[in-house]
Amino acid sequence: MEHIKIRFGENIEARASGDKSFEQRFQSVNPMFCFSKRVWKPQMDIFETRDEIIIQAEIAGVNKRDIIIEVNNKAVKITGRRKNNQPDPTATFRLAEIQFGLFERVLYLPNIIDVEKVSALLSNGFLELTLGKLFNKHIKQKTNVSLDFI
Repeated sequence: MEHIKIRFGENIEARASGDKSFEQRFQSVNPMFCFSKRVWKPQMDIFETRDEIIIQAEIAGVNKRDIIIEVNNKAVKITGRRKNNQPDPTATFRLAEIQFGLFERVLYLPNIIDVEKVSALLSNGFLELTLGKLFNKHIKQKTNVSLDFI
């Protein structure tokens, strides 16, 4: 059984997306404008329950061995590669809407994550990442609070 790689660390950084090259501006228009690696962003949903944050990513055609998930207590970085499925390399494109190549998404989380409660599942073209929230049980709740307003 193949497992999805999950790394834990502190250095999750997003790429600067403000500066687009000539190639990046035209790669979605026509595949003939793709001169090197393309980066696509799979569609994702994030759900939050009382105890967990659940991330779903639509990544049909991506193998488990081509996915890397990096987690720290503030963010999740999901990277991978969908390989080109073109049956004949000499074929001429008449329509090219399916994106392939490298993908990367960095998602900043609304809560601190318990790295002991992280799991990933890939099924039917969807990646589901479940992240347990970290609760500080040592914080005492005060029932009567006095506030001074200025």
